[in-house]
Amino acid sequence: MSARSTFDTGRTGLDRFADGFIRREEIQRRVRETTLLRGRPLADDVLDDVQTDLGTLRAHGVRPTLGTVLMSDDDAAVSFMDRKHERCDAVGVRTKRADLSPDDSAAALYDAVERLATDDEVNALFVQVPLPDHVDAGAVRARVPPAKDIDCFAPATLGRLVAGDPLVVPPTPAAVLKLLSAYDVETAGRDVVVVGRTTAICKPLANLLLARGPDGDATVTVCHTATRDLAAKTRTADILVTAAGTPRLVDASMVSPGVSVVDVSVNRVPADTERGYELVGDVDYERVESVAGAITPVPGGVGPLTLAFVLRNVVDVTARQTGVDVVDGP
Repeated sequence: MSARSTFDTGRTGLDRFADGFIRREEIQRRVRETTLLRGRPLADDVLDDVQTDLGTLRAHGVRPTLGTVLMSDDDAAVSFMDRKHERCDAVGVRTKRADLSPDDSAAALYDAVERLATDDEVNALFVQVPLPDHVDAGAVRARVPPAKDIDCFAPATLGRLVAGDPLVVPPTPAAVLKLLSAYDVETAGRDVVVVGRTTAICKPLANLLLARGPDGDATVTVCHTATRDLAAKTRTADILVTAAGTPRLVDASMVSPGVSVVDVSVNRVPADTERGYELVGDVDYERVESVAGAITPVPGGVGPLTLAFVLRNVVDVTARQTGVDVVDGP
C-alpha cells in the first residue's frame, strides 16, 4: 500500500548466483523447520480482550466511535479502510468516515480532520497515509488531538513514544512486536534491520525495538532508498522487518540462514487470477522461506493483527477519555 521506491540492493547477477549456490549448500546442512508467524490466531486473542472491554464500556453507557479520513483512490488503501470499518461494525464500534478525492484541495482535508477532531461523539481518529503531495502532512498532524490519536500521528503522541513514554503504540508496530513475542523471537541483543522509514510504521517500530525492556533492547538499523548496498545490511539481520512497499524486494541472497522475517507490506501485482492481481510482500516468500528460521505469510501475517490493534487502541483512548477502567486498557 506504500508508494514503491527504488532500492540499491547492490547485487549483480553473478553475485546472486554465487550466493544462491552457497546458501543451498548451507541449507542442506541444516535440518530445521521454518516457523510461520501467523497473525490471525493472535488477532483472535486480541479481539477477545477487546470484546470484554467493550462490554465494560457499554455497562458504563459508553460506545466508542472511530472517525477516519481517507484522501486516496488507491484500491489497496480503500480496501484497507473498508476492512477497518467492517471490523468496527462487527464488534459494535461506531464509525464516522470522511473520504476525499486525492484531487481535492488541502483545505478540504484540513476541514475534514478538524470536523472529526472537534466532534464530541468521536473518541478516536485515524488518518490514512500516505497523503497526496499537495497536502502539508505536518498541518494535518497538528490538527489531530493527542487524546483521540490511535496511530501516533500527532506530533505529541509520536514524541512521547520516542521519549519512551507512549500514550499509544501504533497498530502496525504493535502487531510486529506481538508476533515476535508470541513466537518467542528474542529481540534483546539481536541485530534488527528495518527496511523503510515511514513515520507511520518504521520510525515508531525502530524506537520501540531500541527501548529498554521486553520486546526491545535490540540493535536497530533502518534502511531506505538512499541506503547503499541494501543486501549487505539485510544479511546482518537476526530479525528483518520490511515495510517498503516494493514487491519481492528481498530475495534469498539477501538474508542469512535462520533469520526471522516480518513482512509488513501487502502489495498488489498483476497476475493471471480472477481478480487480475495477487498479494505479495516486500520479501520473495517462496525463496526466502527456505532460508528463514521464521517468516510471516502475506497475507495472513501482520495484517490481521494490525486491524485488531486498531480496535485495541480505539477502546484504550475511549477508556482514558471517559475514565472507565478496562482490563487491558491504559
